[in-house]
Amino acid sequence: MDYSWAHLAVMAVTICVVLAGGLYAAKSVHSAEGFSLGGRSAGIPMILGSIAGTCVGGGATVGTAQLAGSVGLSAVWFTIGIGFSLLVMGIIYARPLRYTGLETISQYLVVNYGKGAGRFTSFVTSLGILFSAVASTLPGIGLLTALTGYSYLTSAGLLLVLVILYAFFGGMKTASVGGLLKMIILFVTLFALGITAWHGLLAEPMLLADKPVDFLSIWRIGTGSILNNVVSVLVGIICTQTYIQAIFSAATPKTAAAGLMIASLVAIPIGVPCALMGIYMQAVHPELPAMMALPAYLLHYASPLMGGAALGGIVLGIIGSIAGLSLGVGTMVARDMLEPLLPIRSEQGKLMLMRLSVVGAVLVAMYIAIAYKDSQILFWNYLSMALRGCGVFMPLTLAIFKPRALSPAWALASMVLSLGAAIAAGLCYIDSSPIFIGLGVSMVVVLLGLIRKRLHPRNPEVRRTDVLDIVGKQQ
Repeated sequence: MDYSWAHLAVMAVTICVVLAGGLYAAKSVHSAEGFSLGGRSAGIPMILGSIAGTCVGGGATVGTAQLAGSVGLSAVWFTIGIGFSLLVMGIIYARPLRYTGLETISQYLVVNYGKGAGRFTSFVTSLGILFSAVASTLPGIGLLTALTGYSYLTSAGLLLVLVILYAFFGGMKTASVGGLLKMIILFVTLFALGITAWHGLLAEPMLLADKPVDFLSIWRIGTGSILNNVVSVLVGIICTQTYIQAIFSAATPKTAAAGLMIASLVAIPIGVPCALMGIYMQAVHPELPAMMALPAYLLHYASPLMGGAALGGIVLGIIGSIAGLSLGVGTMVARDMLEPLLPIRSEQGKLMLMRLSVVGAVLVAMYIAIAYKDSQILFWNYLSMALRGCGVFMPLTLAIFKPRALSPAWALASMVLSLGAAIAAGLCYIDSSPIFIGLGVSMVVVLLGLIRKRLHPRNPEVRRTDVLDIVGKQQ
């Protein structure tokens, strides 16, 4: 790809400034809890930064522009789904989750359903979040390959270094500061350039002459596809450790709720300018790979200052998304899987274990991205949402609003059977969406479990000592 060195210089400066801010924030991190939760003292701006900095990554920007070339402006339903999900999470879920004082979603389910449910949740949600990290790794490697001319493997190594600088030292604090700075940059640049792309499409109507008449309508993909996309994102985000971790890091339950609701207002519109630039670029230059539509527009149709800053924001969005998602995976792997098995007692040892778990998650995401480098970015995002949402959403929601109403055996059965049904539906190419099949099975099993418990109220409960043990470890 031809490019301007001025664009790249501005991009490099933007990245360096934000990374420097994140590394400065990392100086105050000296414990595992400080790394994963920022000391449980985050205010609204830090909650906003950590959440928006993670969810607005490669899928929301480069992936939306990539998809817009084939489905039009309706590609924005991914970011609309993200914003709607964050709003629901802020209004309904944030306060009761923050009151618990826990650290991972698995711990919350252990409190309500026992250790079996916790182990299953740790594995499934970690795998699902990992696939979401792949969705940001794909455009990250592709973008660096196009800009630097390096091989795909070398670019993957460069991206790994940037992610480690972003996440390894400061964890949640770096993600919060970096995410906040990144969102300011993206909002200013992308919306200004999106308006330019819109005017370009209006000025040259022949660019879309071969497209359907509703190509610039967000409703083009139909109600069924819209509902599938929004529900997939909703159940996925609500069951994602990264966002629940941001809730646990808040200073108060009210702060957590406010941060999520403001983040939703940031996420909802961000896909619109990306889609417009993707449509324009793929109409003018159909020979370009669809994944490179947005970066190519910024290099060829924007000034060095705006285009370079936007490119820097997108690269930071990709880095921040990979880092934030990997932080969620690393926290669960370290806290829920490795710490119970390893004789680590010191805070420094726990901190190093968590950092290494984050790096391990990044490495696995990189490997998958290299193995499937030609795959659709949003495919991994939607697969991720369905995987981590199908099995956990119903039991988690019930645990929040009606604790211990469901016995541990029925909760675990709901998780396993619903996930199995969703995977089977996907493999068999059933007409109905796998996410709806999985949620339907989960709901049926949960209802049967509730009826069973009402008829036999003396079924064993989760021991109160389990709850006290878990909460005690966090204090």
